[in-house]
Amino acid sequence: MSNQSYDYSRRAGIRPISWNDFHGLCKALAQVVAPFQPEIVLAVGRGGFYPGTLVAHMLQAEIYPVRLSRRVNDVVTYDSPRWLARPPEGVQGKRALVVDEISSTGETLRMVKAEAERLGAANVRCAVLYAHSWGTDAPDYIALISDELLLNPWDREIYQDGRFQFHPEYIGALAQQGLPADPALLIPATPFAIAKTTD
Repeated sequence: MSNQSYDYSRRAGIRPISWNDFHGLCKALAQVVAPFQPEIVLAVGRGGFYPGTLVAHMLQAEIYPVRLSRRVNDVVTYDSPRWLARPPEGVQGKRALVVDEISSTGETLRMVKAEAERLGAANVRCAVLYAHSWGTDAPDYIALISDELLLNPWDREIYQDGRFQFHPEYIGALAQQGLPADPALLIPATPFAIAKTTD
């Protein structure tokens, strides 16, 4: 696939995003979006569910999940995003805010915005946590513009083969920059023993 948004060799350095960074970026978005007074947040999954949910809570707006993806089972399969869950008809006559994690090409944001407008939304704007320098046209609001490899707190590690480990995509992305997957980049989390299990 020749999609530049997945060409991690174009990244200049790395930036691990902590949960505190994530919260601060969402607060910055909520503050600048507030004058728009969105009535509905359309959170683009999967990555946009995180900022979309928090921004919706902060702005006390309704939230609906939408889903487009180039991936099947977490593997990039398509050149263009495919619809999995479209915006609801309830956007008609409403101010809608599309929220996603990142804008690379802007194609996903444009598709969601066009669909919300087709359904009769009164006004649609787009917000993202991050944008690459080549993906700044589509969003109306961007918390951080960076061409670094951004390591999200929610997908940095996966549970596989009986243990938590670095997401293989991040391992490959770091390798393209000649960097090892340093365990220090994983999320420091307070260990808990679960309170109940049926197993």
